[in-house]
Amino acid sequence: MPKELVCTAPRTLGWRPLELKPLAPDQVRVKAEFAASKHGTEMSVYKGTVNTRGAFNAEYQLFDPAQQVAGWGSFPTGVGNMAVGTVTEKGSGVTTLKEGDRVLVYGSFKDVHTVGAANCRKMPAGLSWKSAVCLDPADFALGAVRDGQVRMGDAVAIFSLGAIGLVAVQLAKQSGAYPVIALDMLPNRLEAAKACGADEVLDPSACDAGWELKKLTGKRGVDVAIEYSGSAKALQAALRGVAYGGRVVCGAFPPPFGPGLDLGAEAHCNVPEIVFTRACSEPNREHPRWDNKRIYEVCWRMICEGNIDGEPIVTPVVPFEELPAEYPKIETEPAANIKLGVQY
Repeated sequence: MPKELVCTAPRTLGWRPLELKPLAPDQVRVKAEFAASKHGTEMSVYKGTVNTRGAFNAEYQLFDPAQQVAGWGSFPTGVGNMAVGTVTEKGSGVTTLKEGDRVLVYGSFKDVHTVGAANCRKMPAGLSWKSAVCLDPADFALGAVRDGQVRMGDAVAIFSLGAIGLVAVQLAKQSGAYPVIALDMLPNRLEAAKACGADEVLDPSACDAGWELKKLTGKRGVDVAIEYSGSAKALQAALRGVAYGGRVVCGAFPPPFGPGLDLGAEAHCNVPEIVFTRACSEPNREHPRWDNKRIYEVCWRMICEGNIDGEPIVTPVVPFEELPAEYPKIETEPAANIKLGVQY
């Protein structure tokens, strides 16, 4: 019987049987072949920390601690982000897909997906599934690079080399940035950054990262620092290593910072611009020319053309049946995980 991996309580996983209902006219059934997780967002659900701020009130544009997030973060909830599979059945109104087509879909770790045909992206022949499942991180990476206004010749530092950071390395290189300096404490991620085209890699736990960024740029500092770790220490290093009048792009969704973040010192003297980025927050800064849909379309084109490479990013790849034991290692064994992939 088809099944889905669900989180039933903080740090507790189990299988849930899938009931396959008759297809609506606009739906297709997809048998999963490969899939991948989304570490940052999913870990906040898995750890049970997603609702600490309450629900976001769109009318007032603030978080309301008195209200909980409806659905998101409640249990049981599926884990997993994107899947590649084959269409096995289609609704009576579907004309854009046929049985046998390979497609990319959003969805949790399950062996069968029932989705709207309009939400499927047809896989070009020969496209790596590892690159395809990087569409979601690519969306946020491209948003961060654009919000950072990375231009040809800019020196760029990228803090935290998860999937978003590693795609950002690739996009910064393709924007003509030099040097692109990648920072992370984990050796596996530094090696992946080299494979993604980083000119220099730094372990910020082994050096004064801000100082090293200045040394690598002729004492000037980086023009743009993109910070995706959500760590106060990383943000401090970005503020310390950015050039006078440069830009610090904050893309993570961290918990509240404790004491220690110093917004005087370099931040006060070097007057950097601090920009927060979130590709799916609409309207886009460049509305109406740009929106999240356009960012997605650009990323998918780049993936299909081979300009965004997921091969160094999706690792490890584990069997679907072993997920209950392997998924917790995203948290407990980060040195062996960048973006968890699954083979069915």
